[in-house]
Amino acid sequence: MTTTQKKKYGTIAFYIFLVLVLFCCFWPSTHPESTLPFDSGTMAWMLTASGLVLLMTPGLSFFYGGMINPKNVISTMLQSFVALGVVSLLWYMVGFSLAFGDSIGGFIGNPLSFLFFDNVGTAPHSTLATGLPFILFAAFQLKFAIITPALITGSFAERVRFWAYLIFVCLFSLLIYCPLAHWTWHPEGFLFKWGVLDFAGGTVVHISAGFAALAGAMVLGRRKSHLENKEHRTPNVPYVILGTGLLWFGWFGFNAGSALEPSSLAVVAFINTHMASAAAMMAWMLLDAAKGRKATATGACIGAVVGLVAITPAAGFVSFGPAIFIGLVASIISNYAVHWKNKSTIDDTLDVFPCHGVGGIVGMILTAVFATKDGLVSTGNPDLLWKHLLALVIVSVFTFVGAYALLKFTNFIIPLRVKAADEEIGLDISQHNESVFGEEQETIEVRRAAGVLN
Repeated sequence: MTTTQKKKYGTIAFYIFLVLVLFCCFWPSTHPESTLPFDSGTMAWMLTASGLVLLMTPGLSFFYGGMINPKNVISTMLQSFVALGVVSLLWYMVGFSLAFGDSIGGFIGNPLSFLFFDNVGTAPHSTLATGLPFILFAAFQLKFAIITPALITGSFAERVRFWAYLIFVCLFSLLIYCPLAHWTWHPEGFLFKWGVLDFAGGTVVHISAGFAALAGAMVLGRRKSHLENKEHRTPNVPYVILGTGLLWFGWFGFNAGSALEPSSLAVVAFINTHMASAAAMMAWMLLDAAKGRKATATGACIGAVVGLVAITPAAGFVSFGPAIFIGLVASIISNYAVHWKNKSTIDDTLDVFPCHGVGGIVGMILTAVFATKDGLVSTGNPDLLWKHLLALVIVSVFTFVGAYALLKFTNFIIPLRVKAADEEIGLDISQHNESVFGEEQETIEVRRAAGVLN
């Protein structure tokens, strides 16, 4: 693409954005105000939980950035970070309405229900948010919508074109994430009415991101380094540890915050979150040791994150012992899934599917097994388990096929994969004109003039 073409398309995109902002400003929205005081503890907790969940996205940015080739660190981290901007605006415009608007057949929310946050204000909602301002509920749910597409980026890291990625994020958020959130969390959603349990996003966030990641790895194809069977090493382990710490910390808002109040349920979810992650971390390291490998910081961090993923759907529905067991089992299965993936030709760069997808699947199934109310162990009745298995099939097929189609559509609009020369140089320079190595701008421009960069 020539510089003139880039300017042309950039100008078109900029003016489209301006028009959308004008719609936001002048759309005749109403924002009902509360006439009754709210419990200050609930308000404080939900504001804190929302901030904690937001912190997970920069945490993910460091987690992924530490595992990637240094010439792609900035691009990989930005792909997570930029979701804070694009998904937030989509959520305000129509995303929240699609996810939580008046149900259309249990499959999608009416896009006009809360268009441009119409009818979303400080007043509570009769069914979705009875004890807190509706706008706070919308803000809390927004943070889940932000991190889901960011999770996918690890599967096609080091080879995706930035602007094509942004188009995919928009399509995925509106056409896959929002319907899944409606199915699972809206009182009229068909999975919710079935009785399918997903306390904080094991299905909506992690399984969907995992299968979309698998589709992304398949559509974009293998990197040159992967084709050459070059060993992948983690170049910046401190970044991985920092990212894991931020994710673990933020996950308390992710899971405990999903109680929507500072209650005993939130406490149970908080403890379960921590214990499952601790068990998964130890299981990953001990399993590596049993295989004759050294204990690594990277392995400990990956295990901890897998435990967080697996306990997410179960956090408020199981007791403490089963939470530890869920973390243990998910860690073992994901460890082997990573091993099997590495023997295949699938180039899921940062193992998003083996960790988030498989971890979410294990968590979803074991939620139905150990749920204290309707689980298989507590009641001896497999009804909930069968519902979860059927829901798993539906969500997996919908997400994989949908993401695959959206990736192909995006590629039709603008090529998803960068050119071979850009991949060789690294996405930091070829996509963003930046580098962690501190290359002089003059040097970059000389290489560009020579035709090395497009």
